[in-house]
Amino acid sequence: MPRSLIVTMAALFSGYHIVLGLYTIAIPANPLAVLAAMALYALASTISLLPGQPERMPVWMAALNVAVCVSMTLLVTPQLDPEREGGLGYATWYVAAIGTLMTITSTRRRHLFAWTGIALLIVQTIWWGGAGLLLSTGVIGSAAWVAISHILSRALAKASLDAQRFAQAEREATDWQAAQEAHLYERQFRLGQTATIAAPMLKVIERSGGELTDEQRRECLYLEAAIRDEIRGRELLNDAVRVEVMAARRRGATVTLFDEGGLDGMDPAEREQVLDRLAAAIGGTTARRIIARTAPADSDVAVTVVGLTPVGDGSARDLGSAEEEDDEDDEVDLWMEIPRPSAVSPR
Repeated sequence: MPRSLIVTMAALFSGYHIVLGLYTIAIPANPLAVLAAMALYALASTISLLPGQPERMPVWMAALNVAVCVSMTLLVTPQLDPEREGGLGYATWYVAAIGTLMTITSTRRRHLFAWTGIALLIVQTIWWGGAGLLLSTGVIGSAAWVAISHILSRALAKASLDAQRFAQAEREATDWQAAQEAHLYERQFRLGQTATIAAPMLKVIERSGGELTDEQRRECLYLEAAIRDEIRGRELLNDAVRVEVMAARRRGATVTLFDEGGLDGMDPAEREQVLDRLAAAIGGTTARRIIARTAPADSDVAVTVVGLTPVGDGSARDLGSAEEEDDEDDEVDLWMEIPRPSAVSPR
């Protein structure tokens, strides 16, 4: 149900009590005190029902409502005679008004303040006219309204919390399912690539009974490195890069590709431009060790390429690898930072 409709109904119901009070305005000894009580009640109800407020009533507003309830009883009851012949009728409108105001307070999740207002109403009614008036003036009914509001408010709050938990569980289940599907797709994709790369050599191994020539054994090592590239290189690979990497390995170079996610989400056309430059860099160097690594996603650089040529028997450590130690005799044959096309200013 729209909140605006609920607020409108509460406002109309609150105004109805004022109408009843005006209808019996001749019964009180001093009508001015009753009118003052009506004004306080109207002010408190208006403040409590103003739109745009948080669901949980502020403490100061709840305390104001309780103070208004006490003030209404102190203003109205001295003007009424509890033993009036024929009864007081609607002159006890303030009881229903207090019940309505405390129901609003309870609905807005300030149950302690609401019950405090009802308790003060009960005490004041007994002190004023005795316990017998609790039923005839409607005090029990006002307490019942607050009780119902309290129960419904707690039930709705629990239902809302359960709904949030179910929604969170559903999101987690959806994320888990998406992750499993992504893992399954990635596994199938990698298996398909591995089969495509290795199938021809596996057939050779099967035909030869495992007796391979030295050249074929070297080709197996190249294929193993190519499969490793598919796992570690991922977005750093296209057909041109694969061709140049394999050519570099066959001429004796060691090529290492590291994709750390820097190209994820890049426009496919821009990514192809970057990879074509990477392929040209690998094909244009004579370095014995080539390392290509993606840059962070927030960098203007897309890929960093380093080519190292050992002097004598020296060797260079792969970027990010701890298996080999740096050798001071290695020379940098290639250092290139391939920028992101989107970061290059147009001429």
